[in-house]
Amino acid sequence: MTYPFSAVVGLDDLKLALVLNAVSPRVGGVLVRGEKGTAKSTIVRALAAQLPAVDVLAGCRFACDPLQPDPQCPDGPHEPGEQVVTRAASLVELPVGASEDRLVGSLDLERALTEGVKAFEPGLLAAAHRGVLYVDEVNLLHDHLVDLLLDAAALGTCYVEREAVSVRHAARFLLVGTMNPEEGELRPQLLDRFGLTVEVRASRDPAERAEVVRRRMAHDADPDGFAAGWSAQEAALAEGIAAARERLASVELPDARLRQIAEVCAAFEVDGLRADLVTAHAAVAHAAWRGSPVVTTEDVRVAARLSLPHRRRRDPFDAPGLDEQLLEDLLARTSGDESPDDENPDDDGPGGSRPSGDPDGAHGPDDSRAAEGSEGPEGSDGSDGSGGRDGSGDRGGADAVGSGGEEAPSRDRTSRQEASRGEVSEERGGEVAGVAAPYRVPWLKVPGLGDGASGRRSRARTPHGRTTGARVPEGPLRSLHLTATIAAAAPYQRERGRTGPGLLVRGEDLREAVKEGREGNLVLFVVDASGSMAARRRMTTVKTAVMSLLLDAYQRRDKVGLVTFRGAAAEVALPPTSSVEAGAARLRALPTGGRTPLAAGLARAAEVLRVERLRDPDRRPLLVVVTDGRATSGGDVGRAAALLTGTAAVVVDCESGPVRLGLAGRLAARLRAHLVPLDGMDDLIRDYRKAG
Repeated sequence: MTYPFSAVVGLDDLKLALVLNAVSPRVGGVLVRGEKGTAKSTIVRALAAQLPAVDVLAGCRFACDPLQPDPQCPDGPHEPGEQVVTRAASLVELPVGASEDRLVGSLDLERALTEGVKAFEPGLLAAAHRGVLYVDEVNLLHDHLVDLLLDAAALGTCYVEREAVSVRHAARFLLVGTMNPEEGELRPQLLDRFGLTVEVRASRDPAERAEVVRRRMAHDADPDGFAAGWSAQEAALAEGIAAARERLASVELPDARLRQIAEVCAAFEVDGLRADLVTAHAAVAHAAWRGSPVVTTEDVRVAARLSLPHRRRRDPFDAPGLDEQLLEDLLARTSGDESPDDENPDDDGPGGSRPSGDPDGAHGPDDSRAAEGSEGPEGSDGSDGSGGRDGSGDRGGADAVGSGGEEAPSRDRTSRQEASRGEVSEERGGEVAGVAAPYRVPWLKVPGLGDGASGRRSRARTPHGRTTGARVPEGPLRSLHLTATIAAAAPYQRERGRTGPGLLVRGEDLREAVKEGREGNLVLFVVDASGSMAARRRMTTVKTAVMSLLLDAYQRRDKVGLVTFRGAAAEVALPPTSSVEAGAARLRALPTGGRTPLAAGLARAAEVLRVERLRDPDRRPLLVVVTDGRATSGGDVGRAAALLTGTAAVVVDCESGPVRLGLAGRLAARLRAHLVPLDGMDDLIRDYRKAG
């Protein structure tokens, strides 16, 4: 039994964003960002139950609308009078491990080429047509799948192209993606394709948390009885969504409000015009939801708070957020031409009442939390779903760490202030050096040809990329190598009785294309944080170099990990993760001082890599050791280096001064690693800045 949408406690901004998309799919979907255990999946599944039922043609696998059947439907053409059935709006979940064929559908190329039959098996995009497509952990999907998904959502059409066959079908759905930022961010280009975004976090109010537990326990004890208790609110909500959909086409967007939207988007310096379009569609949907015939400044305010925060990232380490005071100032400055009647949507009349389907009052125009952000949907701490009025954008464990990002909570803010001044952190017992702006670094690669996850670093056999050869398929034919297939079939035409033009192809002739692209790697940083590094005032340069390498790892779709060593031991400061933001946060707060247990650092790195090989054997590692090579404690460096035999490695030599011992070079020789002088990276800084 699905948990009722109306019974979810708090999460007002998320409820509103989902409802606006249910009212108008043109809004473009919702990206839900938040820590684990915040009911993200629960509320998405609950929404699907509130969508109006749809009429479909009985024999159509693509859910064609009987009133407007798709003229290019693969199951068509549909004739008038075909049987019509009514069913609930579909909820389709896309698993993280799905293949491209599972998403867009697949053609049986063997039958198409050998029998001339266009056999197409629809994918999840077809199943989601006129319903909801839910992608949990969307940030963990392969980039090419996210591209396909968002292209279909934007166009309302899914295209399946293979060498000799082309199929298209309608694919209009409400797209909802959820993600935990601690596990890695989406690329800015992909973030921009989601219409709205909402930040969610667990309430810090004990009373609200207790109510969440109380309702959940009641549901688990008696799902049917609990659902019956909320049936009236659920029915009212469904009626409100259906009524808003009917009003949508008649809602007027005055030129004054359109100019207001354009000025807001321009003032926030968002890239492109998608933000303007999304904000306009969301404002119209909000007006329809609250029953107003015309869009007002209040609708623009609500739409902007949901459509702009994720479009303002300028740096991969920036946290999404919105300066709501600036938004208020802009709206106040540009709303002078709005009539008093437009500014008071609570007046009696066609737009004066809140939809009856709002059991908690979360979505109506008189809800100060949704409109002003004065109190967050998750409690009384003043933070709201889009980052709070101060734009803090608290993201749980992955706080804002970029040089241009918003401030993190007070404890992290203190650490960052200490880091920027190079002050001593008594809690961590060492000196904390600051970090300068990242810069371009050399392209480091793992030699050989891998089979890991798609990325942008090292050569690999991948489903996408340039064709390098052909082979006999070991399973279903996925990517036809047409030239090799023709070459295989040509010598046997006379034996097969083919004397005229054309080519007779059999199954044994088919050849599959072998493609080469690039993979993402596990980049494990092993950073020397001992006193010998800090004594030369090199730690700021070292941290900046590592931060630059982290940025490079983000751009090349790598996983990253961080091992540090100082004093008497080494520690795993960051277990391997896709969140380079978390790595940047740990690096900024990294203290220095004490002796140099180099062997301990190498041994700990070897253990981390051993465990990761068991978890993900296809992802090849790249070890980046940042040190001056001195070893004043921690055991035999040679023995520790032997544990890393066969691992692709780079040693960044941090030794400086007129007299150099070349210890990092010796370590590189033991590891069979590429040696990169830190001074050489300084030269890259100067060259990059001159070029810029």
